[in-house]
Amino acid sequence: MSDVNMAGVPAAGEALRNVLRRYALHLSLLAMIVVSTLVSPSFLSGGNVSNMLLQAAPLGMVVIGQVFVILVRGLDLSVASIMATAAVVATSFSGQDKDAALIFALALGIGLATGLVNGLLVAKRNVSPFLATLATMIVLQGMRSAWTQGAPSGNVPPFFRILGSGSIYGVPYNLIITAVLALVFWVILSKSTFGRKIYITGGNPVTARLLGINADRVTIICYVISGGLAALAGLILSGFVGIVDNWVGRGFEIDSIVAAVMGGVALSGGRGTIGGGLIGAAILVVVFNAVLQLGLPIQLQIIIKGVVIVVAAAFYVRRKAG
Repeated sequence: MSDVNMAGVPAAGEALRNVLRRYALHLSLLAMIVVSTLVSPSFLSGGNVSNMLLQAAPLGMVVIGQVFVILVRGLDLSVASIMATAAVVATSFSGQDKDAALIFALALGIGLATGLVNGLLVAKRNVSPFLATLATMIVLQGMRSAWTQGAPSGNVPPFFRILGSGSIYGVPYNLIITAVLALVFWVILSKSTFGRKIYITGGNPVTARLLGINADRVTIICYVISGGLAALAGLILSGFVGIVDNWVGRGFEIDSIVAAVMGGVALSGGRGTIGGGLIGAAILVVVFNAVLQLGLPIQLQIIIKGVVIVVAAAFYVRRKAG
């Protein structure tokens, strides 16, 4: 009997470790929420929770696109610039809903075109993802400055204000949009032939080509997806903020990469999920909101953000080594 018990203890311990390893990210998010609530009792107030959800949705959209790009061994530094460009487009017309369709088409077209350029540079010209997306980021910055003369003006149409800051039964519209997008792209990644091609291409591009997969096409499409989602996020964020400048979405390029990596998306490609990336985004939103709740100086907020990035990078290296 004692032998059976002794044999069962290691097995139970291993099972517990497997559970903890599998749900480590979920437990980390829960721990962040508990700690934030203890530090700031107003953290879980209805107003603050609603505000966090409104802020999380645009980041979530960008993270979904970033996951696709990282899965094929890339990264997209142009997402924040695409967001800002989409926001500038949103305020470049009459400010009335009659222009909403045109604004949406133009912003989405800019996002998709930028993603296409990124994908072509990476896949067809063998430019490193860092340099390719950095270049398009700078080009878009220059185009915005030239268009606005450095001082953007105008109003966001009410339609985008509703999408960015409105809600139904307490659930923000932008969160609903993000959830629908997450579901659609989860199905693409998990249930479709194209999703399998993405994982194979990211895992080993040579193997992908030997299997008859057009790895270049897969890579280009992933960048196009990222650009399109960034443009949509820019429109949503402009509706939430209500005003626009040339730097709407600043920092989203780093935050989206960190969120994806924290969520288990491997920078080496071929491994990761949209769900993991979104949980990583939720952790970032909780941490940054808790810092704001404490009323800490902006300098300290930046330091804490940097620490989170370092911890995420260290966590990735450790997991890769394991």
